Amino acid sequence: MHFGEHLMIDGYGGDYDKLNDEKLVLRCLDELPEKLGMKKLSKPEIYFAPGNGKKDPGGWSGFVVIAESHISIHTFPAKGFVSIDAYTCINGLDTEFIINYFKEAFGITEIEKNFVKRGLKYLSLETLTKN
Repeated sequence: MHFGEHLMIDGYGGDYDKLNDEKLVLRCLDELPEKLGMKKLSKPEIYFAPGNGKKDPGGWSGFVVIAESHISIHTFPAKGFVSIDAYTCINGLDTEFIINYFKEAFGITEIEKNFVKRGLKYLSLETLTKN
């Protein structure tokens, strides 16, 4: 057993208008936790980050803190790119649901997925801290 799971999604070929839609990014952060059976601890926050050169042409960045950890989204409309993190202490994260949710939301045509089990030694901490 491990402490949590971290899904990292890099989406390519996304729709410019969708990636540049502040309300859409906010809606994703607001509704996804409930769809996953998670509890928001705060309202989602979203900010426009201006570009800082050729690598980063700017876009929307937002996050929501959930009881189980957090979800974040960073869009780069001019590049058709989005970077998403979903980190939770719940084991058994439905990664395919999350990927399909974002593919549909932002019109993503290609996905790069990284999945990491976090805290592999977490359950042994009680034993380790007693010694």
